[in-house]
Amino acid sequence: MAKKFSDLRAGMSQAARERSDAKAKVMLAEMPLNELRQARGLSQKMLADVLHVQQPSIAKIEKRTDMYLSTLRSHIEAMGGELEVIARFPDGVVKINNFSELNAV
Repeated sequence: MAKKFSDLRAGMSQAARERSDAKAKVMLAEMPLNELRQARGLSQKMLADVLHVQQPSIAKIEKRTDMYLSTLRSHIEAMGGELEVIARFPDGVVKINNFSELNAV
């Protein structure tokens, strides 16, 4: 019989819970588009309806490794998010704002 996650977590040591929380934060901070969509509780069809495209278009976008920023931005905004382009350097982080005025395609 399956156990409840809360029961399993309750049986973990404090150190194990802290390690688990840290790993979960890392996993949630980085994920492919398809996992992000699923984590937001959206199907490809639901997202396609918001973007006024067909469902296969969403599947194609989720498999791409190269796309226009405007395409990615509209995809993220359709999920209720906001896209930011960040450059990371050894001496700091810079938000690139050239793209803040792009119109969704």
